[in-house]
Amino acid sequence: MNRSKKWMRKLVVLVGVVWLLTVPFNAQAEKPELKGKFEILKDEPSTHQPGKVKVVEFADFYCPHCHHFEETGVPLILKEFGTKVDVTMVGFPVIPGKLPTVFDMYEQAKLMGKGDQMKAILFRTIHKDKVDGVFDRSIRSLLIKEAGLDVATFEAGLESGKPAKLFEEGRRWGERIKVSSTPSLLLDGNIKVDGANMTPENVVTIIRSILEADAKK
Repeated sequence: MNRSKKWMRKLVVLVGVVWLLTVPFNAQAEKPELKGKFEILKDEPSTHQPGKVKVVEFADFYCPHCHHFEETGVPLILKEFGTKVDVTMVGFPVIPGKLPTVFDMYEQAKLMGKGDQMKAILFRTIHKDKVDGVFDRSIRSLLIKEAGLDVATFEAGLESGKPAKLFEEGRRWGERIKVSSTPSLLLDGNIKVDGANMTPENVVTIIRSILEADAKK
């Protein structure tokens, strides 16, 4: 009987030691709680790299809210975090009755290394110059030259169908994560910010908390 009791005491002590050893490890493995208002997409993998936040903006060139965010929100994010953020846009049309030409133009410009320039030109042309009809070859030619690109090479790229395919892939991506309004953001692959949460202040808060969590690791 004594032997049995001693064996049980040793077992209890052993279990206690194992538990104590695992507590710090588990605590360290837990992710710090992020600040701000957002939704974690459990079915999407994180693409986070320490010290860098990938910001994907789902936007419609014809959407006035997207234009406003491009003029206010994106510059604020870049000013606040600089090279610690990587901001890209994915075309996601929500305004009905518009041809996808401008989205294809944006994708082709990205392929030629001038995506940001073309994005700014298209937003300005639609919302400030009030050109929101058919972007025919003559209009495209002016915008392509303004972006510093060769017109013939650009048009050949459009005709190849690759930009349209890239645009369609981006649109399907937005549908998969259930983008319902623009602009919407996807941070590091699985942190979704949309609707009433799409304020520059909230976005800055989330990004800052991600970077601060990296610094504590």
